[in-house]
Amino acid sequence: MRYALGVQYDGKKYCGWQRQNHSPSIQEALEKALSKVADEPIEVICAGRTDTGVNATNQIVHFDTTKTRKDVAWTLGVNTNLPSDIATTWVKQVPEEFHARFSATSRRYRYVIFNTPLRPAILNGGLCFIHDKLDEKLMHQAAQALVGTHDFTSFRTVHCQAPSPIRTMEFINVHRIQDYVIIDVKGNAFLHHMIRNIAGSLIRVGKKQETVAWMHEVLTAKNRCLAGMTAAAGGLYFVDVTYPETFDLPSKPLGPLFLPDEFS
Repeated sequence: MRYALGVQYDGKKYCGWQRQNHSPSIQEALEKALSKVADEPIEVICAGRTDTGVNATNQIVHFDTTKTRKDVAWTLGVNTNLPSDIATTWVKQVPEEFHARFSATSRRYRYVIFNTPLRPAILNGGLCFIHDKLDEKLMHQAAQALVGTHDFTSFRTVHCQAPSPIRTMEFINVHRIQDYVIIDVKGNAFLHHMIRNIAGSLIRVGKKQETVAWMHEVLTAKNRCLAGMTAAAGGLYFVDVTYPETFDLPSKPLGPLFLPDEFS
């Protein structure tokens, strides 16, 4: 049997999604908990691998098992065996043709900036703190240069192993809710550090260190050295995955918890 599972996590203590020999990972912790409930080894495939320190509110995984368990075992039972900063949110049996990664048609992230002169104490590990006043309207205008299908070489790390830098950005919106500036991004797939590099560049525009037109110039230059610094990992959240409606997967609020699904 194949199951799809919704997972959320606070990534600050982990080396990212993918299992590593040298550091704890989300994948390792989840597989251990699932294997204990199933009483057999379980391997999971995720919709999109997240980097060190990155969070998720709606990560989707799938796994195969020969064991029959009630749904509550795959959720509450697995949660009992997970550390407190990782949790399952739903489970659904799916057909064998479902694949958490390859069946996905788009992925969505939110980058959350706390923008005040003084640093926060609450959620300080789950936010990017910028004390200089940001102009979110200029950031939004600049971000529109990235919508569509482009070569995103300027916004990927030099260590990125993707065979092609071509990606399609469905939308990228920048909103402010009081002291929070949120960069909301949806695309077919993303390169290594791509969103954090875009966020770092938009922050420069928001500080008025660069013009709105500068984002298009950086994009077309295809040169990582021209873009802004990589923004902090803690502000990034994997919030949604889109699949064909035939799979009928559960829908959950995008989050993070203190943000509404959509912004005014």
